[in-house]
Amino acid sequence: MKREEKHADGGGDRSGDRGQVTIEFLGMIPTILVTLVVLWQLVLVGYTFTLAGNAADEAVRAATAADPGARQGACRAAGLEKLPGAWEGAATVNCGTGGGYVTADVTLRVPVLFPGTADFPFEVKGHAGAVEEEVGD
Repeated sequence: MKREEKHADGGGDRSGDRGQVTIEFLGMIPTILVTLVVLWQLVLVGYTFTLAGNAADEAVRAATAADPGARQGACRAAGLEKLPGAWEGAATVNCGTGGGYVTADVTLRVPVLFPGTADFPFEVKGHAGAVEEEVGD
């Protein structure tokens, strides 16, 4: 005759529950991985917005200090200078002047999971503006 083990919590034989936690964890692994991938992608979207805004700030700062004839070149160079390599190739920097203001618009594409491989079909835009400075002789 088989003797049934009694546990302190009043339960009966628990030998049939062995491995249940492992099986439940294995069943949750796809959900955990999908959650981590989605969170990582959201981090990349936020980082791309931050990069676009910072690049626009740098571009307009350089453009206001440059001579009017060299403004577009200085603006573009400064806007691309601070971007990491994976975002630099997919960036466009445009500067404009009008009404005493200098503006810079930076457009970046959001990478899919790994910067430098594939991009989403939408773009992130950064915009900055500053008062035009008078360049002394």
